[in-house]
Amino acid sequence: MSADGTSAISSCSTPVARFARLASAWCLCVLGVFVSAIGPGEADTLTAPAKVTEIAQGVFVHTGSHELFTPENTGDVSNTGFIIGDEAVAVVDTGGSKAVGLALKAAIRAHTSLPIKYVINTHMHPDHVFGNGAFTSEQPEFIGHHKLASALAARKDQYLQANKPLLGGAFDGVEVILPSRGIKGVEVLDLGSRKLRLEAHATAHTDNDLTVLDEKTATMFMGDLLFSGHVPVVDGSIKGWLVVMDKLAAEKISQVVPGHGPAAMQWPDAAMAQNRYLNSLVTQIRDYIARGVPLSQAAREIGLDEKQAWLLFDQFNARNVSAAFAELEWE
Repeated sequence: MSADGTSAISSCSTPVARFARLASAWCLCVLGVFVSAIGPGEADTLTAPAKVTEIAQGVFVHTGSHELFTPENTGDVSNTGFIIGDEAVAVVDTGGSKAVGLALKAAIRAHTSLPIKYVINTHMHPDHVFGNGAFTSEQPEFIGHHKLASALAARKDQYLQANKPLLGGAFDGVEVILPSRGIKGVEVLDLGSRKLRLEAHATAHTDNDLTVLDEKTATMFMGDLLFSGHVPVVDGSIKGWLVVMDKLAAEKISQVVPGHGPAAMQWPDAAMAQNRYLNSLVTQIRDYIARGVPLSQAAREIGLDEKQAWLLFDQFNARNVSAAFAELEWE
């Protein structure tokens, strides 16, 4: 070794030394090309892939944890997934941070090199859309309910400000990406020998709920129209939600992917617990309204018989009661 710590061979002029210098330069050149190819700031796409389960042929789901946003869970608190056709891939929801989205993209690349043609968001909530930024380099078409763009635009600043302190460092790279295509009614996407039926629903969990049915396997991604384990969250219309669930119960669906809960659930049995909870709230709230009980008391008391059945009950039940109370008192 020389005094400056470099290898003595680099200071020699032997053929071996010249070869070593050329080899070193070649490696640096290749490395430079590689870094250039993945683009500035994209080196983090080398993130370890998310754990996914293939619940049907070509249908993969990553199951998020039943938690609120924290720096430790990086916003990985909802279900995400992807569907592989013969020609292209569709992503369904991207998670609660760019880091979660990157891990999902890495999982996709572990299974296929086909282009990611579509990124579909089932609704507007941050734990389902904050990972969108991980996919912009793929230049997909971002798709959602026709009301998703306006709903996200209206809450964009609120979502970013509220969730930055909750995610801490995991907030890095988060951006709100509005859909470039809004679905009204029913539309079909073709991934190559595989069709996805996208349906925009009336106000239920939110006013921008979208379901994705893989016709090949009769598997439906329901987004937060369905919760399992995690207490349901009302951000739209509790009556409308029950109507939508009744409608979907009659459809020919083999299995469903909830927004929160096990990766694959049999339909329509998967909705029993949620329907029980929502119907119970409606019944109790109507009783309280008829008796003139104020909202403040109702929010403390209604739904407590369901507390042991759900995770995060204390975080969301009173909010659910307040939202449903405001809707039902105007019947």
